[in-house]
Amino acid sequence: MNGYGGGSYGLGEPRGVRERAREYALLPLRLFLGVTFVYAGLDKLTDSGFLSATGSGSIGELMNTVRDSSAIPALVDLALKSPEGFGYAIAIGELLVGLGTLVGLWARLAALGGALISLSLWLTVSWQSTPYYYGNDLPYMFCWVPLVLAGAPRWSLDALIGRRNHRPS
Repeated sequence: MNGYGGGSYGLGEPRGVRERAREYALLPLRLFLGVTFVYAGLDKLTDSGFLSATGSGSIGELMNTVRDSSAIPALVDLALKSPEGFGYAIAIGELLVGLGTLVGLWARLAALGGALISLSLWLTVSWQSTPYYYGNDLPYMFCWVPLVLAGAPRWSLDALIGRRNHRPS
């Protein structure tokens, strides 16, 4: 033990359960967010009704419904210029963010994308939720923050690439 209460481990010394748990602490969050965003993206891409400008359950109808109650109506107006394009952008963005998070490739960038998607959805779609904690987009945004800060240090392509790049020649 060092003077700060943490473990001081040399080569070959066993590490404690707490230290190993710290190393993998973000893995459940990464798996949850990755699977959720892959599912959300695929769900949107396979729902022709959602990717329409008009009609029940369409992105266009949703944007028209939330326009006046959103925090940034101009953002909704921008989406309404091409509801189908916006729907595809959100769906593909969610799919790429989810896949990047699951495999840990460019994990910080994927997490930043997830946080920005969640922030934009909070400011538009779920802004009117009262009390605010009934809307799920704000908690999702904050769930992405630890992954933006830490990336994917374990079980990830980023870690594998990092190890390969630091191998002595």
